[in-house]
Amino acid sequence: MDIPRYWRLKNQRYRLQGKKCLDCGNLSFPPRLVCPKCKSRNCEKHYFKGLGTVYSHTTIYQAPDRFDHIAPYSVGLIDLEEGVRITAQFTDVLPADIEIGMKVEMVVRQIYEDGPKGPILYGYKFRPIIAA
Repeated sequence: MDIPRYWRLKNQRYRLQGKKCLDCGNLSFPPRLVCPKCKSRNCEKHYFKGLGTVYSHTTIYQAPDRFDHIAPYSVGLIDLEEGVRITAQFTDVLPADIEIGMKVEMVVRQIYEDGPKGPILYGYKFRPIIAA
């Protein structure tokens, strides 16, 4: 990924910035210029809390080249508290310990390194919420 694109996506990747339609209230992630529900362009930024539950998950054993060094790893569909479903990698948990309905929270972690001299790209991943 080139540096300008990485810079443009930083709020989406670090703070879960999406969009809220001011006409119908629909939330979307990733952010969209046009509301997918009512087609309005009257939208504003919305920052999701980063809390959710696991809707579904799987473990990747045959990873793309960029992620081959971390395979096997788990990805899942996360239902955010605000009602939006997103795809994300899991971190800080073994694949066998992930369960449907598990409460999770967003954290920022390294996604990949773009070559030996390229930038290290960070983004959101989800981990289980550990009760205190």
